[in-house]
Amino acid sequence: MTPEQIEDAAGRLFTAEKERRQIGLLSQQYPDITMDDAYAIQSALVTKKEHSGLAVRGWKIGLTSRAMQMALNIDIPDSGVLFDDMFFDNGATIPAQRFIQPRVEAEIAFVFKDDLRGENLTLFDVLNATDYICPALEILDTRILRIDPATSSTRTVNDTIADNAANAGIVLGGRPVKPDEIDMRWIGAIVSCNAQVEETGLGAGVLNHPAQGIVWLANRLAQYGDAITRGQTVISGSFIRPVEAAHGVTVAADYGPLGTVSVYFE
Repeated sequence: MTPEQIEDAAGRLFTAEKERRQIGLLSQQYPDITMDDAYAIQSALVTKKEHSGLAVRGWKIGLTSRAMQMALNIDIPDSGVLFDDMFFDNGATIPAQRFIQPRVEAEIAFVFKDDLRGENLTLFDVLNATDYICPALEILDTRILRIDPATSSTRTVNDTIADNAANAGIVLGGRPVKPDEIDMRWIGAIVSCNAQVEETGLGAGVLNHPAQGIVWLANRLAQYGDAITRGQTVISGSFIRPVEAAHGVTVAADYGPLGTVSVYFE
């Protein structure tokens, strides 16, 4: 894609989020779009958000489960940027007009006490730089059509990446713990909508260890001279399928000994 096409796509996504409407599939408009193009669009979108007054608060990692990667025929995760307006309190009420088609995933959030910078980082580097982990819900939304009504074409991973990895919100809750106090592979969650259990999962579903996604992210960022920095929050990837968040629904995740986290959608 040309620089002009990248800037145009980012501008349309920025406007679509503000106006709560969806644009057509970028992968259909630009059949030769690459993953590098998609991240370039995301970067231009992030710049527009920063110029609007929003501040970067961290990162999200997606497509970490084997099932999701196989569904999209890829073998790597993707990532997006968390902004300050995406953070909601545990038990918060989400206004009906905030999102377009919200869905929710259960994740583990890492909050960093030190910068995580450089190449060839390991799981142990991630754990050493982490202040604490806690239960989290990620709110997904899409500013791009999931399915094109004319052709029945579906979104590709490049559509999702360009759209800031479908990033929309994050709810932190439960009981924070130090990263060496628990085996993250066995952190589990029971996720319900209006008290009806919808999904269950374990942390091992995220690349066999939730911190492995952060290893991938930190090493990818290093290629562009970027890094995870002190005080930032990173959500490490979902270990359940996304659940639809219709109006009037409370989504709650019970993490057992780590407590609960919930959010209500008006």
